[in-house]
Amino acid sequence: MKAALISLGSRSSQMTLEAMKPHFEQVDAISLKQIEVSLGDKGKRRVLYEGNPLPEYDCIYAKGSFRYAQLLRSITEILREASFMPIAPEAFTVGHDKILTHLALQQYNIPMPATYLISSAKAGKKLLTEVHYPLIMKFPHGTQGIGVMVADSYGSASSMLDALIALRQPFLIQEYIDTGGVDIRAFVVGNEVVASVKRVASRGEVRANVHMGGTGKAHLLDTYQKRVAIDAAKAIGAEICAVDMLEGPKGPLVIEANVSPGLQGIISTTGVNVAEKIAAYLAKKAEGFQAKRKGQQASEMVDQAGSEDFAQQIIVHPNFRADRILLPKIVTDITRFTETDEIVLKIEKGRITIEKL
Repeated sequence: MKAALISLGSRSSQMTLEAMKPHFEQVDAISLKQIEVSLGDKGKRRVLYEGNPLPEYDCIYAKGSFRYAQLLRSITEILREASFMPIAPEAFTVGHDKILTHLALQQYNIPMPATYLISSAKAGKKLLTEVHYPLIMKFPHGTQGIGVMVADSYGSASSMLDALIALRQPFLIQEYIDTGGVDIRAFVVGNEVVASVKRVASRGEVRANVHMGGTGKAHLLDTYQKRVAIDAAKAIGAEICAVDMLEGPKGPLVIEANVSPGLQGIISTTGVNVAEKIAAYLAKKAEGFQAKRKGQQASEMVDQAGSEDFAQQIIVHPNFRADRILLPKIVTDITRFTETDEIVLKIEKGRITIEKL
């Protein structure tokens, strides 16, 4: 099988690429920055790499930052019919947008903190008089904890609100869950949490992201926590992603789902080779995807065979048993020969023709 990893070439992507090589006959590294999408050319949709049509692959794993969400969605929308791709097109725009993420989580009844979307000073000021403090204020886009602010009173929240409104874009106000600066990251691959860590914020900080100075340690999730993480991944349409949760008084609350998570931190902390877990999953799913796809193509060919004018060329390697050639099952399906039929074999060097009398 042939596979491709479309990414920005991060260290995590390089680790995944190397892990994929033993599982596939060929693995190509494709730079996301060199990808183009051609639309509207006589109804054709094409993905170009360095100006040329992207080759066909059995499996394509596409990932990248929120700045490339629209491109990643377009690529996946076009390529997913012929290649196994673990992340659905909509997951790139949903997973990279906190508003859309929370909408998807709510639709699937995934537990999460109370969240409000605000776009005006009037609505924001009114809400600030009704909520409990402290609270979280953040932008819909952003990663690694950037753009997340904590307000411990109406006064500080009001000042932050004035600054946010000046930027003329919607923002989120979210319930603050007191966890002592601790959150949980669960790495989901398919229907399994393959690794998980508990992250602790640095002194004086509430954001536990490693990029914000937080530290992590391996953490074993209970059955319910695993179920919430897996369901959250499914809600946004990602078979591979990291789910961040807070441990609230009534159980886990999902705060974010990352469709392009880093690997170095969770691998070094847990000792689990997450890159290998991803690679093995991609290979297994790609094999099943292509087998199903070929079966569907064969079924379509058989359906078309009802036409008198139908003829189909099949390219295969000869299958010999005791010096006898065995024909693929699809030949029987299309020709509809039976054991009672009489057939004529026309044989010459390099050519066989079989016709029913």
